[in-house]
Amino acid sequence: MKRLLVFVKKEFLHIFRDFRTMVILFLIPGALILLFGFVVSTDLKNATVSFLDLSNDEMTQKLSDKICSSGFFKRGENLKSYQDIDPALRGNKIKAVIIFEKDFSAKLISEGKATVNIITDGSEPNMATMATNYISAIVADFNSELAGGGKAAALRVQPEVRMFYNPSLKSQHMFVPGVITLIMILICALMTSITITREKEFGTMEALLVSPLKPIQIILGKIVPYFILSLVDVIIILLLSRYVFDLPVKGSVVLLLAEAMLYILMSLSLGILISTVSKTMQQAIFISLVGMMLPTVLLSGFIYPIENMPKAYDWVSAIMPPRYFIIIIKNVMIKGTGFPYVWKETLILTLFTLGAIGLSMRKFNIRLQ
Repeated sequence: MKRLLVFVKKEFLHIFRDFRTMVILFLIPGALILLFGFVVSTDLKNATVSFLDLSNDEMTQKLSDKICSSGFFKRGENLKSYQDIDPALRGNKIKAVIIFEKDFSAKLISEGKATVNIITDGSEPNMATMATNYISAIVADFNSELAGGGKAAALRVQPEVRMFYNPSLKSQHMFVPGVITLIMILICALMTSITITREKEFGTMEALLVSPLKPIQIILGKIVPYFILSLVDVIIILLLSRYVFDLPVKGSVVLLLAEAMLYILMSLSLGILISTVSKTMQQAIFISLVGMMLPTVLLSGFIYPIENMPKAYDWVSAIMPPRYFIIIIKNVMIKGTGFPYVWKETLILTLFTLGAIGLSMRKFNIRLQ
């Protein structure tokens, strides 16, 4: 028994001295529970809504104030005409537009009912469904207040819902952009980091370095095949989405492919960066999967709306390139927008790419010295 206790003590010491084991045992479970606890939420928070108030009377003001004071929504810009609705939704900051018809209060009193139109961005089906359900519930509560406040019980505000860009709320509008983003991360960053780390682990990198090839040529030789294959994967996914899921590219295909190539280049640079800090393929796989794949699914806005997350998670998401690429691909592919609507995200991705290339090349050259 004493020998067993001594052996158990030795194993504890080995575990406590191994930093990677401690990270797996304690840091990852804590990080996962915090991620899933706050990110995986069906609640709606701080979604921005704009109002097109064609009546602008006391009743519409009360209802709009009730919607914005609910804690679920915050007031965006006030629209002046129906022509402002589409540009507002294409700008990605507005999640819903609420329209009060002309002579809202007069119709409510004279006819016993009035209509409030709810228009949401269907390119984000989860957010659109939650927004319409929450607004409809607030309108129903407003009707109860009318009945309970001495108003005629027959008075009723009737919500009418309309989805832009994805009227049937097909889930493919959400999953296809996310799948493209994930595939690029997996093939580009993960595979590139593994293939370079494998050369180091097997001792064949030195043989390559003494060859006539320069280090930059070795790196290019490693990443060019994955660049081409990743672009082919994107084209295959777009063809499948068009002919299998009936989801065509509404915007410019050339712009979409150009943005995809920019994102592929950035992912390849991240893979090289991971390879410079990884000694083994196992380390490269661990860093790639834990450091990129999981945050891409949870924090990029792929599945769970960023607006629903705590502010700290919004800051973390802001330094993640997949967040901006998903915005780009949804705008070009689903909304049919052009470069003027995605230039900010394109600039951010370009800066990420240049930074990743510079840092990875610097670290790689230091590692070779």
